[in-house]
Amino acid sequence: MRLDDPWYAAPASGRGEPADTGAAVPAASVAPTAPERGPGAADIYLEVQRSPAFQEVRGRYRRFVIPAVLTFFAWYVAYVVAATTAPGLMARPVAGAVNVAMVAGLGQFLTTFLLTWAYSRHARLRRDRAALDLRWTVFEQKHEQEMAQGDDR
Repeated sequence: MRLDDPWYAAPASGRGEPADTGAAVPAASVAPTAPERGPGAADIYLEVQRSPAFQEVRGRYRRFVIPAVLTFFAWYVAYVVAATTAPGLMARPVAGAVNVAMVAGLGQFLTTFLLTWAYSRHARLRRDRAALDLRWTVFEQKHEQEMAQGDDR
């Protein structure tokens, strides 16, 4: 694992802050800069977005999230429909004062936590490494662009 992550300590926004002080300046008073030569950051990001590696990461994300959301939503709707259309079934005792509705309601909480765990595990095992590699690729491309612009001056 690399500890020198380029975006770890990056500020959220540098807009409207002059270089000499920490005071904020209204965005209207900041002079626009001339457009840069060569590929800009947007071009780099569009290139990455079109890359097969990025498409693979997005595909892995969609192949997990879409079925998971649909399954969880169907389970939730089934619970609500059963609660409204079959009150006799939901009121049936399971053990003592605990009835089917209570068990199903607790099942909703349990499946929420289970889905959260499954999502984080899937992300860690199947997407995080590829996404980090993409992040480093973009960082290196931006760094090369900045170095090339520095050489042109």
